[in-house]
This record gives sequence, structure tokens and C-alpha cells, in this order.
Amino acid sequence: MNMTTEKNKRPPLFSPGNTLPFVLVTSLFFFWAIPNNLNDILIKQFMTSFQITRFEAGLVQSAFYLGYFCLAMPAALLMRKFGYKAGLVTGLFLFGTGSFLFWPAAIIGSYGFFLFALFVIASGLSFLETGSNTFIAVLGDPRSSEQRLNLSQSFNPLGSITGALIGTVFIFSGIELSSRQIDALKAQGTLDAYLKSETLRVIHPYIVLGVVVWVMAILILKTKFPNIKEELQEKDARDKGKLSDLLHYPHFLQGVSAQFFYVGAQVGTWSFLIQYIQDYTHQSEKVAGYMLTGSLVAFAVGRFFATYLMKFFRPSKLMGAFGIINMALAAIGVLFPGWVGVAAVFLTSFFMSLMFPTIYALGIKGLGANTKLGGSFIIMAIVGGAAAPPAMGLLYEVWHSMAIAMIIPLVCYAVVTHYAYYGSRIHPGHAESSTVSEPASS
Repeated sequence: MNMTTEKNKRPPLFSPGNTLPFVLVTSLFFFWAIPNNLNDILIKQFMTSFQITRFEAGLVQSAFYLGYFCLAMPAALLMRKFGYKAGLVTGLFLFGTGSFLFWPAAIIGSYGFFLFALFVIASGLSFLETGSNTFIAVLGDPRSSEQRLNLSQSFNPLGSITGALIGTVFIFSGIELSSRQIDALKAQGTLDAYLKSETLRVIHPYIVLGVVVWVMAILILKTKFPNIKEELQEKDARDKGKLSDLLHYPHFLQGVSAQFFYVGAQVGTWSFLIQYIQDYTHQSEKVAGYMLTGSLVAFAVGRFFATYLMKFFRPSKLMGAFGIINMALAAIGVLFPGWVGVAAVFLTSFFMSLMFPTIYALGIKGLGANTKLGGSFIIMAIVGGAAAPPAMGLLYEVWHSMAIAMIIPLVCYAVVTHYAYYGSRIHPGHAESSTVSEPASS
């Protein structure tokens, strides 16, 4: 085989001998999506059980995504010193601990305690996302990093669907009281008992989730992980890499910004999709919950479809096209509230599907020994999910319109589209670092 043919040959997704680590880490993409989308259910549930506004309910996402922001850098530093396995196991134990904290939070009936439990869960997820995204991206030839990461991320929406279904079936009681019925319960002195019963419905799903992720932690602890060349580079005293180096990579810096706005669009849309549906179509919370689940199915289909299309189109160009489509769909959601708007906002899930992993993979390309640090900053950018929901809730409080609030996702997609076409270009002076993995070892 001549050199030209060898160069153009499509690289394998990951190196031989790394199947088990690939499968186990890919499964984590499924598990961390469950609490992410249970939050969309919790927002509606807490509005009922704690009698709070949409702005106050949006703080669920603020507490959650602040956990990502605060722990992403410590996660990167821990993994830089002790390796990917240590970071993933730490993340899973934090994830499980936060899930178990839902029990005392529900018993006490404290909204603040719930926000703290969500912060602990997200702290664990910060370790998982910082480690898993980077680990998968560098587990093979850099030329296939976007496709490899999109394949692993394809299991993330399956977890999202599971989370929304669990919440709709096991957390939503299906009892929606009118203001007249609430006044009647107050008069009878039974309103507090009703609100308490609604709060207690969150316990069992989170206890089961905590047990499952602790079992996953034990499985990963006992699994041999591969040596990654990027990790070996970091161990070389001559190539430690440093934080200031990242300032010289414009494609990385703009990737952090793009991820902030993308996650804001995703979290903001899903957080208030149930409210959007109920406001403009007057469906029940159960029906709206199932429609949210349907949008997550569209997200999953879009992720697999995008992974397939990357065989034929450059990931950045494909993301740009999807970004333009989502700008148009979000605009329809703003201008045409009702079933047309619901359909448009619903479809944004399909086209947003490739954005997170593609931005991540494009952002860390060529960072070499700074890959973990760079990855941690892109994970910190997930804090966009803490900013968008309260902002959308505030717009609703001012304008009394969830349609107007959809302007925020629209703006976010514009930023992502700019990154896809312009910001993701790597400067010619920055050669891509080889991150091909070695065979698995202890």
C-alpha cells in the first residue's frame, strides 16, 4: 500500500485492546444525563411543592451547573496527577452521595438543601464530564476524535430520555390543583400535607440512582485503563504544559465561549419546554412531560444521525448548518407561540444534538500536554446552563411570555454557528499533537 493511500485511509475509532474501557466510559455518558434531565422535571415539581416562581425554580439549574464550574478545574488537576480512572471514580462517588442527600432534603422539606444536593451531584458530574470527554477524544487517532466523541455522546440522550421518563412517571403525581382548589386546601388546613407528599415523591428515583452509580464506581475501579500518550507527555518533565499556554489557542478560547452559549441554549430550552407547552397548548403536566421525553428522543436520533453524517461532512461545517437551522426554529418559537412554536422548539433538540461533543473535540485539538486543563475549561463553560434558565425565567416575569424567553436560545445558537464557521479554525502554527492511545495496561 503506497503512502498516499495509507494517509487517506480512515483511522479506527479506538486502538485495539481498549474495548472495555471505551464501553465503560461510554456508559457514563448515559448515567450523567439522567440527573441533567431530571432537573427539567424538578423545576416543574418544585414550583408546585414549594410554591415558587419560574425565576426561583430556574435556580435548580443555577445550583446544578455551578457545581460544574467550581469543580471542573480541581477535577482536571486531580486527573493530571493521578490519571483518568481516579477522576472518574471520584466523580461517581460524589454523584452517588448527592443523590442520597435527596432523602434528608425531602424529609426536612428544604428547597435550599435540595439545591445543595444538586450542587454535590453536579460536582461529581464535573469529574465525569472532564474525564470522560477528554478520555474518549484521545483514545485513538486525532483525525477521528470528533466522530469517536459523537459516538460516545450518542448514549447521552438515551440517559436524557430515561431521566425525563423517570421523572414524568415517578415524580409527577398527575395532580394539578387550580387556585380555587389550593384555597380550599388552605381553608381545610391540608395544603401543607399535600405539598409535603409532592416533595417526598423525589426520594425513590434518586436513591436508586445513587446505588447504581456507586456500583459503576466499583466496576471502573477494578478495570485496567490504557496508557494515553497525552498523559505520558504530561509526565515528561520537559513537557508539563501550563495554564498560560492556553491563551495562545484562539480556537480553544472561542470554544469555551461557544460551549457556554450552547449549554445555555440546551438547558434553557429543556428547562422550560414543559411550561411553554402548557402555556400555549394547555396540556397537562404529564402530557407535557411525555412531549419533553419525545424531544429527547429526537435529540438521540439526531446524535446518531450526525455521527453518521460526519463520515461525509466536516464536523465544523455540519455543526454550522445545524446552528442555522436552530436559529430559524427558535425564531419560529418566539414569533408563533402555539402548536407551530411547540413543534419548532421540539425540533431544536434534533439539531442541537451534535453541538456539545463537536465543540469539545474541536476546542481541545492540538493542545498536547494542556489537553486536560483545556478540557476542564470547556467543562467549566457548562456554567452557561446556570445562567440561561434564570434569565429566561426573568424575561417571563417581565413580559409574561415564554415565547419571548426563547430569544435567549436563539442568540446562543448564533454564537455556536459563528464558532462552527470561523472560531474553530486552528492557527497554522499550532500543529496537532498526537494523542493515540497505547494498549491497555494496569
